[in-house]
Amino acid sequence: MVSSSPGVVLVLTEDPELSEQAERVVAAVGLRPVAVSAQLTRKAWSAAVAIVLDEEAARRCERDGLPRRGGVILISPAEPQAPSWAAAMAVGAQQVCALPAQDAELIGYLSDAAEAVGEGSRTGRTIAVIGGRGGAGASTFATALALVASASLLVDLDPWGGGIDLLLGAETVPGLRWPDLSLRGGRLAWSAVRDALPSHHGVSVLSGARHSHEIEPGAGEAVVDAGRRGGMLVICDLPRRMTGAAACTLEGADLVVVISPCDVRGVAATAALAPVLRGANPNVGLVVRGPTPGGLRAAEAAEVADLPLLAAMRPEPMLAERVERGGLRVRRRSPLGAAARAVLEILPAGGQVRAA
Repeated sequence: MVSSSPGVVLVLTEDPELSEQAERVVAAVGLRPVAVSAQLTRKAWSAAVAIVLDEEAARRCERDGLPRRGGVILISPAEPQAPSWAAAMAVGAQQVCALPAQDAELIGYLSDAAEAVGEGSRTGRTIAVIGGRGGAGASTFATALALVASASLLVDLDPWGGGIDLLLGAETVPGLRWPDLSLRGGRLAWSAVRDALPSHHGVSVLSGARHSHEIEPGAGEAVVDAGRRGGMLVICDLPRRMTGAAACTLEGADLVVVISPCDVRGVAATAALAPVLRGANPNVGLVVRGPTPGGLRAAEAAEVADLPLLAAMRPEPMLAERVERGGLRVRRRSPLGAAARAVLEILPAGGQVRAA
């Protein structure tokens, strides 16, 4: 994934093979490698997202009196020995990597440097949304949360859902979907992820496709982590069948939202699922969706399911028809929008989730 305006990483080494390996890793993170052979100015040194340099270059930069800064990484073609560590300390390098053996570590360090420069130190939150039973409307509610939030990443973790981009109305928007990613884990820069994904109505979306595609747990975790480190609210649509990626996301979410229809069968299914969810994450709450064909009240449904009630919403006329004609739009006064806003207000800053 490559950013449309990638930040610069300076690569300082006279070893052509080592330089090529470093430049390949920098490009993989979505940053722009710039090989430097001449003496560096203080301005260039300070302006780069990161500095990747070998032992000889580190000693030269130290002799030139370049100031201490973050994002300095010393690289070597073999396991670093005492002289390499001494050079790293002299120039103020925070990390030392042997390439190509420690490519993954270098990717992580560069991603952290890019986030620190481009996105600041903000930390986002994660909401996992799951249906109490099939057809409960979890994907619709997850999409509504993403649309209502000011800055969001919508992650489709249901391999059998047909693609949440269809629900958002973003199926023709260019960008990567899950089948396009050859990703198993590691650290990703949010700027690179953001620029690679479709964006629609202010929502960055990583969607499944029209055919089943297994999602690696590490890949799901890497994308969610990138969004969080970029300060985004990450909304994850989970399947009811607990895949590895879904289980990993469930455990790490700040809030788990269960969607249940307000009927006897839906509430019974939700009550059966609730202990499994609470066993993985204590911050679980319930959203009850009308209609109520038997007169069951939302508070009664929450009591049966033994979950705090986050929101109850009335039926929304013509919702399915509107989605079919161009994707979900959340109207200001709609029951769906009101319920989404209520959940976002309840998102806990820490501790247990509280009922509405």
